[in-house]
Amino acid sequence: MSDQVLLTEDAGGVRTLTLNRPDSFNSMTTHLKEELLAALRAAAEDESVRAVVLTGSGRAFCAGQDLKEHVAALTSGDDSPLRTVELHYNPIVETITGMGKPVIAAVNGTAAGAGASFAYACDLRIAARGAKFMMAFAGIGLTADSGASWTLPRLIGYGRAMEIMLLGNPVTAEEALNIGMVNQVVDDDAVLSTAVALAGRLATGPTSAYAEIKSAMLTAASADLSAALAHEGVGQNKLGATADHREAVDAFVNKRKPTFTGH
Repeated sequence: MSDQVLLTEDAGGVRTLTLNRPDSFNSMTTHLKEELLAALRAAAEDESVRAVVLTGSGRAFCAGQDLKEHVAALTSGDDSPLRTVELHYNPIVETITGMGKPVIAAVNGTAAGAGASFAYACDLRIAARGAKFMMAFAGIGLTADSGASWTLPRLIGYGRAMEIMLLGNPVTAEEALNIGMVNQVVDDDAVLSTAVALAGRLATGPTSAYAEIKSAMLTAASADLSAALAHEGVGQNKLGATADHREAVDAFVNKRKPTFTGH
């Protein structure tokens, strides 16, 4: 594998970002966090990118924080050894959830701690049959981070999320599918190709509408009904003037497949 800690590949409007520290289960060093945040921000701004896939190399999706680096911070005398949450993890999750294009997690193996949280923050999750999810924060005397306290209950409900947070029991891919944590489970060797194919399908869709859907869902998750309705109204008015909307209506009337441009 490359010496680069993050690999980037573009094809058909899909940008695939691969965490590339396989010998360390793609655990997050400061270097990798900075690379990932920069790459996500670049994808969000690049108009040629219409969907994003996040995955890991080797046997793991992401094992969370690199413990060697964390131990070094704890023993260095640093009065705030967990400032990486504010500097790196929070912005990564905010960029995933806030970018105006679909983000799909191809969970190829173990997703633990912040790694699992990244998957929860994505819009869709494709899991390998051998993958598992672990919320190990309590076991090391910490609370949730990277948005898991917000995203996980919205995926699987408060009660199940609390159980997973407090007990830290691994969740298999099949169990994750049953409780709504992931959208699809496939054979281990098909997880990336399945996620990229789904992203490719989305990349040919009305990506301006996808952006408004993400914005509406994010707003509604913490707003009252009136605020959610108002946000939807603004989005519909905006999208009603787009070329994609006119194209979709014309295609429907003329019984043909629409061609979307994202505008």
